[in-house]
Amino acid sequence: MSTITITESNFESTIQGDKIVILDFWASWCGPCKTFGPIFEKASTANEDVIFGKVDTEAEQALAGSLGIRSIPTTMIFREGVLLFNQAGVLPGAGIDEILQKARELDMDQVRAEIAAKQKAG
Repeated sequence: MSTITITESNFESTIQGDKIVILDFWASWCGPCKTFGPIFEKASTANEDVIFGKVDTEAEQALAGSLGIRSIPTTMIFREGVLLFNQAGVLPGAGIDEILQKARELDMDQVRAEIAAKQKAG
């Protein structure tokens, strides 16, 4: 599956679905982003059950700001609207595969229960 462009207008509808969504926050002037781009694209073809999206932080400054993006590239993974992973820096292809496998294995009912418990306590 090829990557899709994520904007402020399609972000919420994309992450709220039942598929795992992995996002690459990047900019055209960013050297490490140019290194990570082909790795991300290759992973998208190997993980067809996952939505791969790219967020151009220059074009989508409000979205990047609302998500606290301070460094690029940054990778985020969402499942059922829940942020599961957020890390700045270039990830190796094997690293992407590993975190996607962990996201697949999660019991989302348990994750939501843990989030609710933390919110209630806190």
